Amino acid sequence: MTLPPVVPPLPRNEPFARHLKTAVAFDWLGAGWGDLVIDPATSLLYGLLVYLLSLIIVTGLIWLGWDYALFPAMAGFLVFAPTLAIGLYAKSRALEFNQPVSFWRMVLPHARAGGQVLFIGALLCGLMLLWMRAAVIIYALFFGVRPFPGLDHVAAMLFTTSTGLAMIIVGTLVGGLFAAFAFAISAFSIPMMLDRRVDALTAMGTSWALVWNNLRPMLVWAMIVLALFLFSIATALIGLIIVFPWLGHATWHAYRTVR
Repeated sequence: MTLPPVVPPLPRNEPFARHLKTAVAFDWLGAGWGDLVIDPATSLLYGLLVYLLSLIIVTGLIWLGWDYALFPAMAGFLVFAPTLAIGLYAKSRALEFNQPVSFWRMVLPHARAGGQVLFIGALLCGLMLLWMRAAVIIYALFFGVRPFPGLDHVAAMLFTTSTGLAMIIVGTLVGGLFAAFAFAISAFSIPMMLDRRVDALTAMGTSWALVWNNLRPMLVWAMIVLALFLFSIATALIGLIIVFPWLGHATWHAYRTVR
């Protein structure tokens, strides 16, 4: 039988940016905002779809009585978000190359890596589900197999008891490991696969190396993403309508800076 052709990896002698200045993350935000305000309807409509999807998931979890999974699901959203933002990368790329911008091209982007993007999407989805399961196990380890007290009583249980505080510390450390791994492999890999014909493993490995070689600005970028996401939660997720496309466009410029 004939084996399918292997997608060639990125050339090893191709230069990638190293040791960027720490404040470059704010330059990415500015460039992302510039893309957002060009034909803003397309970006805001994209953000509206992400908001509605998030609202449906949150409402569904509460309606099904799975409110115990609500907080892990919100944290898991950060893991899977880079995949959802591929349409925003496509708009920024089109603007960069003076190509027409279309909402439908954003919803159905053409990635040069083809179906390899789906591999990363499936991996990030798996990480999100694994983190949600780990969060349930951590809860059971500290509080035993007992019903979730509900959203009205969870704050008192977590912040006024030693067991709750210990669970917060352990959960934050474990969740941080999941988030750090997901951030490292996805920060640049999905924009790269939109822009180049490269396989998923090479893209993820390259993204990991780029994050490591530019650790300080990437830590600043991660804190910016987290702060804006917490702002979105504080606004009952309505802030996602603006925050999600803003960060998506900014991520494309982050990739173009290091590529």
